[in-house]
Amino acid sequence: MEKDNILEVKGLHKRFTSKNVTVRAVTDVSFSVKEGETIGIVGESGCGKTTLGRCIVRAYGASEGEVFYRTKEGEELDFLKADKKKMKDIRKDIQMIFQDPYSSLDPRMTVLDIIKEPLRANYPNMSKAEMDQRAKDMAAKVGLNPTYLMRYPHAFSGGQRQRIGIARALVINPRIIVCDEAVSALDVSIQAQVINLLKDLQKEFKLTYIFISHDLSVVEHISDKVGVMYLGRLVEYGSTEDIFAHPKHPYTEALMSAVPVADPTYRRERIPLKGEIPNPANPPSGCYFHTRCRYCTEKCSLETPEYREVEPGHFVACSRCGEIELTGFDYSLLNKAD
Repeated sequence: MEKDNILEVKGLHKRFTSKNVTVRAVTDVSFSVKEGETIGIVGESGCGKTTLGRCIVRAYGASEGEVFYRTKEGEELDFLKADKKKMKDIRKDIQMIFQDPYSSLDPRMTVLDIIKEPLRANYPNMSKAEMDQRAKDMAAKVGLNPTYLMRYPHAFSGGQRQRIGIARALVINPRIIVCDEAVSALDVSIQAQVINLLKDLQKEFKLTYIFISHDLSVVEHISDKVGVMYLGRLVEYGSTEDIFAHPKHPYTEALMSAVPVADPTYRRERIPLKGEIPNPANPPSGCYFHTRCRYCTEKCSLETPEYREVEPGHFVACSRCGEIELTGFDYSLLNKAD
């Protein structure tokens, strides 16, 4: 691992097999994360974003690959090969915020008990009074009224439920949080509150985020780097500014063309994607995207493109990278909108 990296994903694969049919949900994904960074993972529904996140936290067992994690003591550990005892020791270092803020909360438990649950699992010797106080302190950090802690999840709005989920993830002081569509189920105004809360908490606790979303405006606002996924593969990866202003993959260009801005005078070409996402159980030959790409050539349908570094820190999997001129996004418009 490089010195500054807290997490390195190398050649990660996840396949699901049922009735002799194999679905390639994640295929050969590699990227690295520095401590304190936010990595945005974007793509259409069904592209493998959530599966990738769950493989990283080992909620799903990966089929192949490695996920190296640097512990607080500086030890480099392959997260996917760690035994149960080691996993129990480091499980508290990496947590997850789930997409649905209601189904991820136990309706039979009070908010206080929900937030305390990770403490009971990871700190069995902690007293009840200590757990209660720590849970109350974290609830206050995320903006939950302390008088509401004895209520049940059904009594809260979507934004409040997501704050409960955030408090539960943070109460054991993790280092990495995988945010799986953490704001997609919320109203726009509530989204802004939760995103700003996540950014404030990141500064205070020096958190590292893997932020999974299909909303590019949200990803632009919170992420330092962006990875673009298509049909289980990472097709482009780089800094947020490079990805938005200078996309190198036609799929990224199409996604950028759909980003709305708060400027009625701004006009740009909308690039609709033809057809549907191919079946991951029977993906097309060559480049997975060639069936929907307006720059496709015969070579694209025959050869699988190499995932390579075309600029410092900017990786892309496209056989025609450098041959075609892609339209970027006027990054200054998003900054004005902020």
